[in-house]
Amino acid sequence: MNHNKSGKCPVMHGANTETKNIVTSWWPNTLNLDILHQHDTKTNPYGENFDYAAEFKKLDLEALKNDLKKLMTESQDWWPADWGTYGGLMIRMAWHSAGTYRSTDGRGGSNTGNQRFAPLNSWPDNVNLDKARRLLWPIKKKYGNKISWGDLFILAGNMAYESMGFKTFGFGGGREDIWHPEKDIYWGAEKEWLGKSRYTDNTSDSLENPLAAVQMGLIYVNPEGVDGKSDPLKTAKDVRTTFKRMAMNDEETVALTAGGHTVGKAHGNGDAGKLGNKPEASDLHEQGFGWANTNKKGNAEDTVSSGLEGAWTTTPNKWNHTYFHLLLNHEWELKKSPAGASQWEPINIKEEDKPFDAHVKGVRKNPIMTDADMAMKMDPEYRKISDRFYKDPKYFEEVFARAWFKLTHRDLGPRSRYLGADTPHEDLIWQDPIPVGDCTLSHAEIEELKTKLLNCGLSQSELINTAWDSARTFRCSDYRGGANGGRIRLAPQKDWVGNEPERLQKVLNTLTQIQSGLQKKISIADLIVLGGSAAIEKAANDAGVKIKVPFSAGRGDATADMTDAESFETLEPIHDGYRNWLKKEYATKPEELLLDRTQLMGLTALEMTVLIGGMRVLGTNHGGIKHGVFTEKEGVLSNDFFINITDMNYTWKPVAENLYHVVDRKNGQTKWTATRVDLVLGSNSILRAYAEFYAQDDNKERFVNDFVKGWVKVMNADRYNLKK
Repeated sequence: MNHNKSGKCPVMHGANTETKNIVTSWWPNTLNLDILHQHDTKTNPYGENFDYAAEFKKLDLEALKNDLKKLMTESQDWWPADWGTYGGLMIRMAWHSAGTYRSTDGRGGSNTGNQRFAPLNSWPDNVNLDKARRLLWPIKKKYGNKISWGDLFILAGNMAYESMGFKTFGFGGGREDIWHPEKDIYWGAEKEWLGKSRYTDNTSDSLENPLAAVQMGLIYVNPEGVDGKSDPLKTAKDVRTTFKRMAMNDEETVALTAGGHTVGKAHGNGDAGKLGNKPEASDLHEQGFGWANTNKKGNAEDTVSSGLEGAWTTTPNKWNHTYFHLLLNHEWELKKSPAGASQWEPINIKEEDKPFDAHVKGVRKNPIMTDADMAMKMDPEYRKISDRFYKDPKYFEEVFARAWFKLTHRDLGPRSRYLGADTPHEDLIWQDPIPVGDCTLSHAEIEELKTKLLNCGLSQSELINTAWDSARTFRCSDYRGGANGGRIRLAPQKDWVGNEPERLQKVLNTLTQIQSGLQKKISIADLIVLGGSAAIEKAANDAGVKIKVPFSAGRGDATADMTDAESFETLEPIHDGYRNWLKKEYATKPEELLLDRTQLMGLTALEMTVLIGGMRVLGTNHGGIKHGVFTEKEGVLSNDFFINITDMNYTWKPVAENLYHVVDRKNGQTKWTATRVDLVLGSNSILRAYAEFYAQDDNKERFVNDFVKGWVKVMNADRYNLKK
């Protein structure tokens, strides 16, 4: 019987579709830990034991490549192919998947297949790429778990080029898919698409960090010009800034611009205002399709994507060398596309130089150029490169092939992570190559080395800090950094303020002396990690907990020739909450900086909590400061930090922007000092729950064990061979 007399629906409307976090919307100043749960394994249908590398090895890669090439020319009525090939569309999909990468924090890129989810699936710059993904679905369905969406996007782009006559540099698999939006990646502060608020002044260099694209919803720059106003020289400055932040130099930038625009076309033959909602906002019956087009046929010759309309080259359905011929040998004038977008078209072009319409047979149309294309002609440095490419097409093809490979693999990490027979054998400088460490040590040899390291005259904190500093650079976003390679010995890392250069050099000199007296060739990278592990074992032993810190030898030592020093500048730590250090005061709160660094290191909120508590009592703060060292037994791996931060016998009084006094309630005396990073472990309800857990009398040993697990995870984060 229905007892709902009011006739109202008993369901809480919006409860399952609300996009805001209800806690942070009610209390906006609370610390949001969601970024640390970004890749929660509970959302992954494969389960904990799924091994993508093992599945990929079962893949018939050649059969997949052939199927992709066939797909390019199998035009579907619901989305007809331009000139009978989906090559341009698939290249754009791959490009836009990879093109979100930014070197500042390594986020974005093709590594997770994140183009399937919001916000990327609904970005203005990704209009109609939902069609490309649906065209790929039958192939994904066929090959299933053996190929991820992330890998499939890039391989489809490669096969698009090869089906159109261009030989790519290679392909490496290994991109593992995520299963929900990376909503906590910072894509910009704008509240509207294509907003104009990410510059502090009118110069391109003032583009807000860590962003690379110039406006919300764009992959690179506005094709119509800066803020939609044509000015190729001004656009060139934007192009140079954004491509640099995507790890590309001028030559690679010109090659990518030309190579990307050699095939395919822009679509803007209709009223862009008639396009329907984006995929994430489309009605149920649209089934995830977006941008429903009511312009005449709604597709083919009536397609509207970017709003620009036309091809860049004479034969855009196959690889050709007419891009520079048209760009450099014609005068161009600014015109409007049918959709009202600004685009450049040539003056007095020969009929035979015009491309045929993509769908209307026998009709030729003017080629077009964007403001960024015109920058390749008008900017002096870009023009020099363009002239060379025009005169030497083979050289252009070589540069473009390598630049395309870099673009689509930049966030895949070192070559050792690449899967498949098409992986190039050449070590590329941007892959941060590391010599293979072939040293193996017996248990007895490891124990003997530990004794040497503990008796070498270095303090426990010096050993621990050096190991931590060498490993903390690791970024799970693009698999750069980490202890392997021992690059803390090299420029620029050896001179970073956060690494305390004077202390670091002292440790490195001592470790080098130890290394020179060993019979086995053990890398400095291994000695650094082992030294930290040995010191932690002793600190745990002093706390009454007998434990062995797992250690696996085999790290190599990179050389300066293997290191692109300039590219490592973006890895420099400017803060480290684990060592209670800020390079300077920032607008962003220290605890928020801590979360960002923690997520990049691949750590959870629990691991963050236990590592900070342990690092404090071990006395590892930068410069030896005492903030947060809530113990009378500094250097002992005790749970004192958690005992004292949860002790109500103390009050916590702010005395400066990032400084607090811990005051004894009974006598009013200051017992300790603390920073915001220290106090957040007691103030945030989630982190306090963890702190209380480790403060319990029955969890002293659990604390040590969990600290060691977290420590080893950080030390081995870049040891991919240990995870296979």
